[in-house]
Amino acid sequence: MNRLHTVLDPRRFGIAVVAAAAVLAAGAGPAAAHAEVTASDARALAENVTLDFTSEAESATAGIKELRIVLPKGIAPDAVALKKAPKGWKLTATDDGYTVGGSPLGTGTDAEHSITVRQLPDAKSLAFKTVETYGDGEISRWIEIPGGGQEVGNPAPVLELKAAAPGATPIASSPSPEPSTSAPSAAPTPTPSDPAAGPAADPTGTAAPEAKDESGDTGLIVAVIAVVVVLAGAAVWWVRRSRIQA
Repeated sequence: MNRLHTVLDPRRFGIAVVAAAAVLAAGAGPAAAHAEVTASDARALAENVTLDFTSEAESATAGIKELRIVLPKGIAPDAVALKKAPKGWKLTATDDGYTVGGSPLGTGTDAEHSITVRQLPDAKSLAFKTVETYGDGEISRWIEIPGGGQEVGNPAPVLELKAAAPGATPIASSPSPEPSTSAPSAAPTPTPSDPAAGPAADPTGTAAPEAKDESGDTGLIVAVIAVVVVLAGAAVWWVRRSRIQA
């Protein structure tokens, strides 16, 4: 009887429950990432690699309508192409990565898409900061990068890379636009000093300087002639005056 009472003792039973909960919590470990990335060839300097992204739906009232991915250093936005995405979704390049989105997915449906990368950089790991936007305007940010073994609340998807294959080298960056077609290389259109003269301005920027030189020469000739006429008139007046006084 005493033995049974010891087993059913409330204090000891409570301690056992707490201990069991602690063991279960320790066994569960950290929660699974809500945004993940995998690769068809997770090696540094690997070429034409497919990256698969999964963003777990968390909202109970709306579906995901857009994902914004910040590419890690070494992957340029123009080195990425969309391979697979939900129906109707499109990829748009940004200054630091890209967005992919379209009509909102069904509530509770994970957003999955794949891109092809021309070449992975020479690195040990790559972090892809991700921002999820839902149809009702709710935003989830998975942008924190773990460091020093510490856990974070909103971890960004991280891809661990193996060492580069023997002989692998960085490929050339994307070609620059030809000077003949590049907008910055085009000759700037001169701005007329008189706003009303805008439509008559020469779009090539070559006729305006020539007309300016011609008008300058004409003005100089007219000025010289005027000075000569004034001096001649003054000389005649002076001679006539001298004769009258004499």
